[in-house]
Formats: sequence, C-alpha cells, structure tokens
Amino acid sequence: MPDIKKSLAFLGQELLNEMLEKSTVKDIPKDTLILSEGQYIRAIPVVVEGLVKVFTRYDDKDLLLYYIQPAESCIMSFSSGLSGEPSRIFAITEEDTQLMLMPVERISEWIRRYPAINDLFYQQFRLRYSELLETISSILFHKLDQRLYEYLLEKFHLTKQNPIRISHKQIAAELGTAREVISRVMKKLEMEGKVKQNGSSIEIIEL
Repeated sequence: MPDIKKSLAFLGQELLNEMLEKSTVKDIPKDTLILSEGQYIRAIPVVVEGLVKVFTRYDDKDLLLYYIQPAESCIMSFSSGLSGEPSRIFAITEEDTQLMLMPVERISEWIRRYPAINDLFYQQFRLRYSELLETISSILFHKLDQRLYEYLLEKFHLTKQNPIRISHKQIAAELGTAREVISRVMKKLEMEGKVKQNGSSIEIIEL
C-alpha cells in the first residue's frame, strides 16, 4: 500500500511495517454500517481509500460529526478502544472504502515501543476537535440555509462529484432535522440560484 506508507511516513518504517503486518485490510462497500453505538471496539480503523462518515444519534435524530478521509483514523474509536468502553458514535462508509484495521491489543504495545504513533492520534485529536467546534458553531449561529449550503460544498470537496446524488431524507438525517424542512430550504437555495435539483441529484451552481 504505497499511498498509506507515504501518508504515514512520519511514523517510521519499522512501525509502519509492523502495522501493515499485524493489521487486517478490508474492502467495504458504500453505505455499510461499520460501527454502532454500544459496540465494543476490537480494531482501530485507518482509511486507506474512500470515505467514512461519523455521526451521533439522539432521540431518533442523527447528527453528522465529521468525515474520515484517507490516511486518517477515528479518535472516538481510539478513545473507546483503549479505555474498553462501548462506542458512542456510528460510522458508515460514504463510498466504497478500504480500511486498515489495527487490533486494539496491539495499540498499547505500539505506544510503548514506538512513541511516534502518538503523533498520529494527537494529529487526529486536533483535527476532530476543530471540526466539532465548527459543527457546534454552525448549529448555534448559522441559519439552516447556510448550514445546508456549506454541507453540500463539503460533500462536493470530499467526493469531487457535482451533481451530488443524495436524497432530502439523507440530508435531513445528517443535519439532524426533518425532510420537509430540508425540502423547503433546498427550494430557497434553488430560487437564489445556488443549486439546481434534478430528481435524486443536486447540482451546486455557485462554487
């Protein structure tokens, strides 16, 4: 896996070789639930290719927290895995994805033997902390039309797809609101010339 070796070169060749030897690499189809709330973590994922979305659920409402891109891991899984606590988040593949699954029992050993691995998780912590602050700020201070438009822009930048094939129901689930509300706000964005709807796809006009 030359790409993952290049992206994680800062960990050092010895640790990288051991990670690749002891970990399992899996190809997972799009829209697959790979982690549920309450599930105990047996392996910490690193995305090799593809995209994973992480979200939380409260009172049957979902809220998208962040995406995991290639050469990134999930700090929430890392925290739950090392502490032996059940997961508090859900994770679904946004597109066909290849994961390197690092066994939890090896992580503690690697932390002792290879201090550089801490850089990986410190890096992920800083990234996710910043993203979560942005999510909270958006919920508290931005109107829904702005949140929706920013959500679509992020989808575009991550997937490189325009039009974006997505339903109002899925958008509502990820933004923690109702489908009817999304349909109304989407119509507003369309009237403003920012997006164009065509069946099950949404094209961003203003990029």
